[in-house]
Amino acid sequence: MEQIINELHIGPILSSIVYSVIGIVIFILAYKIIDILTPYQIHKEISEDHNVALGVIIGSVVIAIGLIISAAIS
Repeated sequence: MEQIINELHIGPILSSIVYSVIGIVIFILAYKIIDILTPYQIHKEISEDHNVALGVIIGSVVIAIGLIISAAIS
């Protein structure tokens, strides 16, 4: 059994899972901070009012935050 565990390389798999969870948590926190700092509700503006410009900006911010988190983790 121990030989099978050594062959599966559990260490890199676990570190990938841990870093993924950390990245997702940081991403959610960053999105919530952006939502708090804006004077309007982002979800309402995009879904109900169909504000395409805000959707593009938030999409860009999401991509930028993802790139920053991935660079910080790697």
